[in-house]
Amino acid sequence: MWKFSVTILLIFVLYSYVSSVVPSPLYSSSCWLQGQFHLNGMHKDGDVVLGGLFQIHFFSTYPDLSFTSEPQQPTCYGFDFIGFRQAQTMAFAIDEINRNSNLIPNVTLGYSLYDNCLQLGIGFRAALSLASGQEEQVLLHETCVGTPPVLSIVGDSSSTRSIAISTVLGLYRVPMVSYFATCSCLSDRQKFPSFFRTIPSDAFQVHAMIQILKRFGWTWVGLLVSDDDYGLHAARSFQSDLGPSGGGCLAYTEIVPWDDNPAEFRRIVGVIKKSTARVVITKYYLSGMVVRQNVTGLQWIASEAWTAAAVFQTPRLMPYLGGTLGVAVNQFWEYTFQCRFAPPPAGWVEAGGALCTGQEDLESVETEFLDVSDLRSEYNVYKAVYALAYALDDMLQCEPGRGPFSGHSCGNLQKLEPWQLVYYLEKVNFTTSFGDQVSFDENGDVLPIYDIMNWQWLPDGRTKVQTVGEVKKSAFKGEELTLDEDKIFWNFESKEPPRSVCSESCPPGTRMARKKGEPECCFDCVPCSEGKISNKTGEYSTECTSCPEDFWSSPQRDHCVPKTTEFLSFHESLGICLTATSLLGTFICAVVLGIFIYYRQTPIVRANNSELSFQLFFVLCVSCILVKTMVVLAVFKASKPGGEASLKWFGAVQQRGTVLVLTSIQAVICTVWLLSSSPAPHKNLQYHNDKIVYECVVGSTVGFAVLLGYIGLLASLSFLLAFLARNLPDSFNEAKLITFSMLIFCAVWVAFVPAYISSPGKYADAVEAFAILASSFGLLMALFGPKCYIILLRPERNTKKAIMGRGISP
Repeated sequence: MWKFSVTILLIFVLYSYVSSVVPSPLYSSSCWLQGQFHLNGMHKDGDVVLGGLFQIHFFSTYPDLSFTSEPQQPTCYGFDFIGFRQAQTMAFAIDEINRNSNLIPNVTLGYSLYDNCLQLGIGFRAALSLASGQEEQVLLHETCVGTPPVLSIVGDSSSTRSIAISTVLGLYRVPMVSYFATCSCLSDRQKFPSFFRTIPSDAFQVHAMIQILKRFGWTWVGLLVSDDDYGLHAARSFQSDLGPSGGGCLAYTEIVPWDDNPAEFRRIVGVIKKSTARVVITKYYLSGMVVRQNVTGLQWIASEAWTAAAVFQTPRLMPYLGGTLGVAVNQFWEYTFQCRFAPPPAGWVEAGGALCTGQEDLESVETEFLDVSDLRSEYNVYKAVYALAYALDDMLQCEPGRGPFSGHSCGNLQKLEPWQLVYYLEKVNFTTSFGDQVSFDENGDVLPIYDIMNWQWLPDGRTKVQTVGEVKKSAFKGEELTLDEDKIFWNFESKEPPRSVCSESCPPGTRMARKKGEPECCFDCVPCSEGKISNKTGEYSTECTSCPEDFWSSPQRDHCVPKTTEFLSFHESLGICLTATSLLGTFICAVVLGIFIYYRQTPIVRANNSELSFQLFFVLCVSCILVKTMVVLAVFKASKPGGEASLKWFGAVQQRGTVLVLTSIQAVICTVWLLSSSPAPHKNLQYHNDKIVYECVVGSTVGFAVLLGYIGLLASLSFLLAFLARNLPDSFNEAKLITFSMLIFCAVWVAFVPAYISSPGKYADAVEAFAILASSFGLLMALFGPKCYIILLRPERNTKKAIMGRGISP
């Protein structure tokens, strides 16, 4: 019974569609219309009439314009199932609304649906007829002013036609709700203030495709677009968004002309074949081109314009287009039954063609019109009609005195203005019976959602378009891609998604280096410099990461390792030598001390001023030497007539007191230095990049300089006094020994300063230790070596007589 009802309904619709409309005079004595457009359409009266523009035919012929007779209207042919199905969807939606008592009650909607024949000129005629009221069923008053026949228009399917039509309708604020025009340019509210659409904008379609590219790591892709507003705006969107959003690049962008230009097609195919990009985004119907030029081995990403087009999903095209991924948001009776209504075209019957009787059985054929597996564009039409109905319902529910218009007025059914409906369309928000929410943003765009489709070749040779995921945008989560990769058919031997990159991602330890004159996706991989690493595979970065201060890059530059430490250690040869030398000096000091203690009663020890001979600290030692030198000078000065008085200033107490004062000064200097800025261990990172050199810094340079300067002052005074005592009798050579020891001491420390400053790292500490040891050995050997020699090897000279005898010889 249902099938019979469908058959009767289709016959009635077909009759209403193919029947010609008889014109009636549209003028009176005071109103004269220049003419009318004779358009194919379907009409239904109502309190409020909605217009519709659909592609019922896809070819048209224009008569010759000789202007010797009345110009004829263009003729349309080539029935389009999809366009006819969309028109029927609008009629169905309006009938459903009229039966719904909860939506715009007591108001009957009508419709005027026209065929645009895929031509802007014809579509423009239809739009002007709908907006101006110059059609047969609309009677104007004598003043040529009447109620507009349509409050809004649903259409057009083409972006180019929608741009042109909406530009004019926008001047009069007539709302236009498109179901298939996706150009992002239509979101400009300054140019198209009354345009709305229930299909997502190309801007989001571009983002949806970019999400697919990101999912499979395709960063090197080609782009084919049509030579119209739809394609050119899409190309600009890809060029501006692909890099920032997906990190990808366009290998090429080709604009495919609409005219059949074989030379241009061959050139474009040559570009495709020469390119290393294995993924091609296409917003153009390219089936003939890829077949004729044998373009295979590519992964196609299709726009919504032809993703679900069944005409391309044939066994002939599947070797070339199989596996395509895409986003997805012809006379009916004669084409279906291959017959012609009377009168048939010339020669039709003679060629064996059948005549249509109207009794043909729809149950006996398979037709796209009855194929409800893909109703995407029809659903957009359905939502567009309901959006207008809900906006009209909101407007009619307005309470007088609380309305949004001037004086808080409301719109009413008798004086409805299209611009009033625009206000409510901007605020419409409803949920369809299928659970989808419909609302428009500030640009008139609907909340975007796309299905991801895959062209599949079944084992039995049939083709199928399978939904494998979706991409949508929400106000809270942004863009979301859901994809079931197990359902995707890949038209490659490996049955795996292809690789499409200009340059493979750099391995760990390297970074990208852009190739001059090429897109940013084309690069070389160069090793990271020392001290920097990269340890992430698959990421594109032009910079390596610096290691922390105490770390250095590994040889592979893929991770940081702790720096090796270097300092003057007891375990290395230099440290061992210095330690051994220091121990040797300590041992010699102990031996000398033992000798002097053991032979402390001998003349040479007693004559050596034992109180000052056992002090070994630098300042203490130099102070003792200084005082000893002064004592030597005083003693021999006292041996001369009248010099006895000088000895009273160099008694034992005075000697000890002088040493104590001189040493206390150095103690004060050291205390102030240590309290203000004491020496401390320091990690020096300047000498070696991959090493940490531990060294001792002096803290306050001034304190260290004063300390050394004070020692140098005492040493200089000792050297000067010893030099003055050089002419003492040969039997007493103590002054000469002191002079020699101070000369060694001063020479060592004068050489120490530049050597210390110029020595790096641990070698500065080694220089300092060497200077201490050298000056200590110089003092030890120069002062105590000759005495130990006499005590141990020449004991005959270690007598008071020998010492005094030499001391009084002339």
